[in-house]
Amino acid sequence: MVYVNMDKEFLKDIETTQDILIPKDPLERVIGHDDIIEFVKIAAKQRRNLLLVGPPGIGKSLIAQAISFHLGKCNEEINVVHNPERPERPFVEIKTRKEIENEIRDLQMAEGEIVDPTDVPVAVAERLGFRCVHCGSYNNAYHSICSKCGGDKYSHINARRKHLGDLLGMFEMNEDQVDFPQERVTTTRVLNDREEVVIYERVDGENIKVLDQHALEKRREIVEEKPKNVIIPLERKMFIQATGASETELLGDVRHDPYGGHPELGTHPYERVIPGAVHEAHEGVLFIDEIVHIANLQRYILSAMQDKYFPIVGRNPQSAGSSVKIEDVPCDFIFVGACNIRDIKYILPPLRSRIQGEGYEILMKTTMPDTEENQAKIAQFVAQEIKLDGKIPHATISAVKILLDEARRRAKVVDEQRNALTLRLRDLGGVIRMAGDIAVMEDNALIEDKQMLFAIKNAKSVEDQILSRYNSFEKAMQRDFASSQNPSKGENEYPNENVDRSYM
Repeated sequence: MVYVNMDKEFLKDIETTQDILIPKDPLERVIGHDDIIEFVKIAAKQRRNLLLVGPPGIGKSLIAQAISFHLGKCNEEINVVHNPERPERPFVEIKTRKEIENEIRDLQMAEGEIVDPTDVPVAVAERLGFRCVHCGSYNNAYHSICSKCGGDKYSHINARRKHLGDLLGMFEMNEDQVDFPQERVTTTRVLNDREEVVIYERVDGENIKVLDQHALEKRREIVEEKPKNVIIPLERKMFIQATGASETELLGDVRHDPYGGHPELGTHPYERVIPGAVHEAHEGVLFIDEIVHIANLQRYILSAMQDKYFPIVGRNPQSAGSSVKIEDVPCDFIFVGACNIRDIKYILPPLRSRIQGEGYEILMKTTMPDTEENQAKIAQFVAQEIKLDGKIPHATISAVKILLDEARRRAKVVDEQRNALTLRLRDLGGVIRMAGDIAVMEDNALIEDKQMLFAIKNAKSVEDQILSRYNSFEKAMQRDFASSQNPSKGENEYPNENVDRSYM
């Protein structure tokens, strides 16, 4: 199927929304904010902060998410490491991607090299069960009878081992101690004029793992490595939404331990550290919608933005974690805040100053010109919403045109803009979903005109339903109060019942 790119084509080029190409880049899915997108791309490349101002449902969250798409991979892993001298003051360890990749490579080397049984000394191959002591052929280590000569591969070695045990007085040696093949053989070899210990281990009866001096030393280092807790892994989400977050969710905490971190009964402090959203957004995007709702936490966000480090402490004074503090935990993020116009005055002035000094404040548009290009963008939006929902069918081109008429009406009624299309697209998304649900209930393969018309008429906000039913909010409140005092009155006694129920 050939998809139509709505950046270059128009409504006349499609029959249904199924024909529309949905861009892979989230920024290209943002409708009607082309001028803003340029600033967003700059913010992603230059790591600038943003304040997006406008009503709900015009794409603020989508823009914030799209920024993370344009960031490179995270480069740092953050660990909290046990401090044996002062356990309540764990260390912070930062490892780069290159260091982690080197560790993985070293760890793989510590796992040893897998070789064929014919590539090891003959005596080793015999003791591990791969080589027959009678004919010298090689076969599976778990087969005690040689497939070539039919001899017992281990009889000669077992007899020799048992005779040696008798000479040493080991008369109580049981069968498990003398049976072959062995799982592991430790010996030495000379490499570059230097003698080193080497271990040969049997692997699945077909191969041998060789652990040389370097691998053994690396294993010892891994075993002796200080205990740590990976709080921010290398592979993680680049977009963290902290809308409405509590103090603990935003800034981190240290879990309570009923045993007070007792070395034998309790849990070490470093294991109980929980990162906050400011730490999880390190190298990525921290997005807070309706930022005024966490007014008491704005100063902490400002501090994290300024220092790019923020400590994690136990926030409950009654908890065993209250005595634990981890200094200098990295939190270098791009901050994207969002709010309505009326809430700008409630944003902390120093926070706004920080955004203005290191980023951009953007007033978003609520309408766009009614052009062929923008009509095609609305059709793209319909296709995007249908794919995102995943439970409703695509729409015909005529149904999309009906939705376009509604977009014009809303631009005129809500924003008093003529020859315009609304960008309050979340509300239009509700219309699309209602039309799709009706199409599903009627077993329609596509959303057609009648389903779209029904949805436009009935997908109303509660405020619109109240005005439609009662004519005013005052009458609605009076009737609501009266019904609570006199429950015998039924809904049928209320006038102005205008809800279309023809499809119900």
